Amino acid sequence: MAISLIRELSQKQKITLTPQLKKSIDLLQLSRYEIIQKINEEIDINPFLEKIELDSLEGELNDDFFSSEYEKDVVAQQSLRENLLEQLNDLSLSKDDYLIAESIINSLDDSGELIEGIDEIENLLDFKFSFKKIEKVLTDVIHLLDPAGVGFRDIKETIYIQLKRKKIDLQLLKISNIILFESSGLDILNVKNKLLGEFDEELIENSIKLIKGCDLAPGLSYSHDQYVVPDLIITQNNTNNSVSFINDQFPIINIDQELINSVQHELKKDPNESILEKIQNAKWLLRAVKKRNETVLKVGEIICKKQNAFFENEPLEIKPLTNKEISDELGLHPSTISRILRAKFIQTPRGVVPLKSLLISSVSKTRNVTPIQLMEIIKKIIDDEKSKLSDQDIALLLNKRGYSLARRTISKYRLKLNIPSSRKR
Repeated sequence: MAISLIRELSQKQKITLTPQLKKSIDLLQLSRYEIIQKINEEIDINPFLEKIELDSLEGELNDDFFSSEYEKDVVAQQSLRENLLEQLNDLSLSKDDYLIAESIINSLDDSGELIEGIDEIENLLDFKFSFKKIEKVLTDVIHLLDPAGVGFRDIKETIYIQLKRKKIDLQLLKISNIILFESSGLDILNVKNKLLGEFDEELIENSIKLIKGCDLAPGLSYSHDQYVVPDLIITQNNTNNSVSFINDQFPIINIDQELINSVQHELKKDPNESILEKIQNAKWLLRAVKKRNETVLKVGEIICKKQNAFFENEPLEIKPLTNKEISDELGLHPSTISRILRAKFIQTPRGVVPLKSLLISSVSKTRNVTPIQLMEIIKKIIDDEKSKLSDQDIALLLNKRGYSLARRTISKYRLKLNIPSSRKR
C-alpha cells in the first residue's frame, strides 16, 4: 500500500476564555460585601481609578440615595468561601483538582451545604470532568477541609463527616453509620432496640449522643458575624411590585481621565506595559461592575415578575422557576445564572431572602407544583381521609389528577411534614 501525505483543511469552533472574561465571570458570583472589598482593593492599587465621594454628588442624586435604611456594619471577617479557598492553596493539588474544588466551594451556601448537584457542577465546568471525578474531589478534598462537615449534600452526610474527623472508636463509627444510613424511620427507640442484639447498650447510647452533638450547619461558624446586605429591594405600589438596585453604600468609581491624559504623551515616547495594563484594568473594572449590577437587577426583575403572588404575602403561591428559564429569557448560559444567584439577597415585604431561594424546581414533570405546595396537598388529603391512605394510595390519587408522582416522592414529603405512615396514624 502506498503512503502519501495529503493536506486537509477543517474548521473547528472552540470557545476560549480570555483572562478578562474569566475575571468578569468570577466577578458575577461575588456577594455585595465581597465586590465592595474588591473595588476598594483595586482603588488602592490602581492610580487610574478614583472613588467619587458622596459630597460631590449632592444635588445630582435624589434623597433615596443617601438614605441609611440599608446601612449595615459589615464585620471584616473572613468568609467561609475565603477560608476554604485559602486552605486549598495550602494543598498540593493538581490544576484539574483545584479547578473542580474551587467550583464546589463556589457552590456551597453559608451553612456549608452543597446546593448545586454534582451534575450541575459538571455542567458549570463545561463537562470537562466526569461525574465520578467531581464526586471524588468532593469526598477526598472538600470533606477534609475545616470546619468539619462542609460540602455535605444532606444532614446525615455532614454528621458522618464530622464523626469520622473526630477519629472515634471504630465500633462507635459503625453504629453511627447504621443509625444514619441503614435504619428506616425516624423513631430512635426502634433503631436502638434493633441494635441491642448486636451491640452493647452503652456503645449505642454513646453513638446517639455523638450524633446529637454534631453541628448541622458547620459553615455558619465562619459567617455568623457578617450582616446580610441585599443588592436589590422590592418596592410595592398600587398596581404591581418593582425591583431596584440598592445604590446606598455601594462605591461609585470612575476613571481618572486627567491622569490618563497626562501619561499618554509619555507612553507614546516610551511605552510601558505595566501602566497600559493598569489603564486597561481600570476601564475593565468599570464596565464589569456596571454589567454585574445590571445583570443582577435583570435576574431580580424576572424573579419578582414570576413570584409576584409570593411577595404579596401568599407563601404557597411561589411558582416553579429554574435557572434554565431565566437563562433563556436573558440569553445567558444557565451556569452564568448560577453564578449570579450565589450570595445575592433581595429585600422583600417578607424580609431579606436569598435570590436563589425563590427558584424552585417543580416536583412533577407534568404539572407545576413546588415542594411546599405538594406538602400542603398531601396534608389536606390526609386530613380529609375517611380511611387510612398509604403513600401508594396518595400517589395514585394525585396521578389521576395528572401529577405523575412516584410513591417515594409522597413518602419523602410526608416525612417532612412529620406525619406518620398509614399504619401508625
